[in-house]
Amino acid sequence: MPLPSERSQALRQRAERLFPGGVNSPVRAFRAVGGDPPFVERAEGAYLWDADGNRYIDYVGSWGPMILGHAFPPAVEAVRQAAQRSASFGASTALEGDLAELVAAAFPSVEKLRFVSSGTEATMSAIRLARAFTSRKYVVKFEGCYHGHADGLLVKAGSGVATFGIPGSAGVPEETALFTLALPFNDAAAVEAAFVSHPDEIACIIVEPVVGNSGCIPPAAGYLEALRALTEKHGALLIFDEVMTGFRVALGGVQEHFGIRPDLTTLGKILGGGLPCGAFGGRAEIMDQLAPLGPVYQAGTLSGNPLAMAAGIATVGYLRDHREVVYPSLEKLSAALVEGVLAEAKKAGVPLTANRVGAMFTWFFTGEPVTDFASAAHSDTKRFAAFHRALLDAGVWLPPSQFEAAFLSTAHSEGDIEHTVRAAQHAFALSR
Repeated sequence: MPLPSERSQALRQRAERLFPGGVNSPVRAFRAVGGDPPFVERAEGAYLWDADGNRYIDYVGSWGPMILGHAFPPAVEAVRQAAQRSASFGASTALEGDLAELVAAAFPSVEKLRFVSSGTEATMSAIRLARAFTSRKYVVKFEGCYHGHADGLLVKAGSGVATFGIPGSAGVPEETALFTLALPFNDAAAVEAAFVSHPDEIACIIVEPVVGNSGCIPPAAGYLEALRALTEKHGALLIFDEVMTGFRVALGGVQEHFGIRPDLTTLGKILGGGLPCGAFGGRAEIMDQLAPLGPVYQAGTLSGNPLAMAAGIATVGYLRDHREVVYPSLEKLSAALVEGVLAEAKKAGVPLTANRVGAMFTWFFTGEPVTDFASAAHSDTKRFAAFHRALLDAGVWLPPSQFEAAFLSTAHSEGDIEHTVRAAQHAFALSR
């Protein structure tokens, strides 16, 4: 990749004057991989272009939502038409019901839902609701799972804090964190022990059913079933955080893929077609605890924003109508990419393992299986950083952290896969 131009340097310097660290989300600073992060100017299909005109094959996809590629024409047109009618009303619209019907059809566990503007809002609200419904205080989460930046959820919270080497976040009172029990992922016995040590006190378990914020980590055989059985046995609710996996690993997310029905589900990313949007939903008797029907307050001026609803309807509607083509195609291309890079690492003698579920995946620079945050943390982050920089130089845009999942879209081609595998081959050769 050519050296940044005066324009890129000026953009970076301006950003550093205006924003903490020069960014509006920490991972964008590239601190874990080194170098100056390129400033993206536009994107289309599978590609990004930076302010210097360099093109990259994009495997970040705005951290997941661009499953149909950037600037997906039906979504662009839907947003254009919606914007002509105004970007926001602060009132109910038919679009909200249209998207809600698509969600409920894809996720049978969601009998009622509420739209919000982010995944953080969705998880925060779902936990408040679970506590009210059960009249309990404690929440079980898992080490390395990220559920947004609400205070009680920033305990051992995965990619963001792991990338910067901090255990949680300053500014979170100890009293708040006391009610969050952080357990190792894929360890059902630890969950059972928590219920024994806190009888009738645990309101809910919240889990990324396929972890995406320690890198991609799938559930062990029988693990999700164990969580379902334990919550039912002890009167707690099971919350699937499908902000990342919803509509991606399958149209109906992980719960369709593995056949597990949670009590509450949180959604985002693909739900809004790339626009700010989230939702939480589940059994009607739980959701009806929300105001104005019940005592749990939650509100948002931009909830159900018409631009996000329009983009979400275009995106989710397309996935529904073309699911028999979209998901097998994503599976085939993702397998070719992940296995191709693994094969090149093996030839070069580079310790590398990979986890993949559908079109989300991570290459971990370790020779051992990665089944939880502790095993992910054994990865060679310096080697990952060198790999990231080499691929960026070759025009391949990967997540700038070892502890993040990467994503494929329907816009990626076999040629993109072949180029990426060749770039990896070159990167491994340089590292020997």
